[in-house]
Amino acid sequence: MSPSMDHPGISSRRTFLRVGGLGLGLGNMALRSLLAEDAAGGGIRVGPHHAPRARRVIQLYMSGGPSHLETFDYKPGLDKLDGQPMPASFTNGQPIAQLQGQALKVQGHLTRFKRYGQSGQWISDFLPYHASMADKITILRGMVTDQINHDPAHTVMNTGTAISGRPSMGSWITYGLGSEARDLPGFVVMASFAGRNPQPISQRMWGSGFLPTRHQGVEFRAQGDPVHYLTNPPGVSTSQQRELVDAIGAIDLARGGPDISSRVAAYEMAFRMQASVPELMDLSGETRETLDLYGARPGDGSFASNCVTARRLAERGVRFIQLYHRDWDHHGDLVKFMNICCAATDRAAWALVTDLERRGMLDETLVIWGGEFGRTPMFQGKGGPGRDHHIQGFSIWMAGGGVRPGMSFGGTDELGYKSVEGVTRVRDLHATVLHQVGLNHERLTHKYQGLDARLTGVEPARVIREILA
Repeated sequence: MSPSMDHPGISSRRTFLRVGGLGLGLGNMALRSLLAEDAAGGGIRVGPHHAPRARRVIQLYMSGGPSHLETFDYKPGLDKLDGQPMPASFTNGQPIAQLQGQALKVQGHLTRFKRYGQSGQWISDFLPYHASMADKITILRGMVTDQINHDPAHTVMNTGTAISGRPSMGSWITYGLGSEARDLPGFVVMASFAGRNPQPISQRMWGSGFLPTRHQGVEFRAQGDPVHYLTNPPGVSTSQQRELVDAIGAIDLARGGPDISSRVAAYEMAFRMQASVPELMDLSGETRETLDLYGARPGDGSFASNCVTARRLAERGVRFIQLYHRDWDHHGDLVKFMNICCAATDRAAWALVTDLERRGMLDETLVIWGGEFGRTPMFQGKGGPGRDHHIQGFSIWMAGGGVRPGMSFGGTDELGYKSVEGVTRVRDLHATVLHQVGLNHERLTHKYQGLDARLTGVEPARVIREILA
């Protein structure tokens, strides 16, 4: 029996609050709170703290750690020492993953590099489409992190700490700014795979931690039903679903509290997504020219199709969009698997930046490309030559969103081992991303266990102003 048949006078949450035995004060208070949440796109906004340069972020997350020495960090000295023992002065006392205790030999570049664009950016032959946008991206070549294995390094890159259960960057941003998308989550995650193996990633990487649960990332699947339980079961109509959501929401609101508000927001979002998500994920309305630009085929679950969807999500006001592509963990046969991974992602990343620019969206969209760490200058062999995990130096790039195009910032030593110039820690990257969307990383806090917790933690972090337009 539907809620309206049980209670014929209660057809909506607002009616419930008006006529229910809650008292006008409580009913009006709850209603005002709900309307305020609705106006903020599903969450009470903390910021912005200053005028933003970007309205949204798209993070192209190359999961597994792409080799900076086969993408953006050209070191002639590496080729000169190819096959020779790695100088101990570089590695003594330094953390090494799987090569610990082994004889270390220098591995020269496994591809060629050239300079591209008026900016003269060094880009490898593995990335021909990236080469064509050398003047649109800013490459940060001095990145460092502090975790040498995948899972904790993912946790650091996403949440700023290796401690599990902390809020992700996307959650902090939607907590600070709310969402401009009423019918979609403010934070959406998609994943694709092409490479060595489908290395796992954990849902906690896009979790909301101690922030309200409405700010957690929602994973959309690229094949099949994009979201579990998106469609109603047989015999349940949309109007019945609407009545049920209203009735549950009204009862929950009578109980009050932040957890209840999050639950009501989840009910409401789930109901609206039933109509919005199928339309979003249907790429048949895209022109053939656009699909060919990305190299996308609707329904194929590829990174290219996910990039098209990312642009569609951005158009619909989603605040933080995260695309994981697995697997860049190339301990051996690096050339073979770099060819696979780059073929799956190079063109699509270029197409996304190109498409955003031609639609007038790039200036207000911050695009980030990179993984959780880099790879060693030392040889590791499983099959063909490969490289081990490396945390002392690696590269990422950014584009749009108020970042200066066509420049490099920072750099590693002559063998690409250690960042020695423009050293950029993960918390500096986070501080910069927050700054570009209008949030001050020191002011964006949430009370947790008696402390004002924040994405960038308690150690000093800085906005990388050298790369800002």
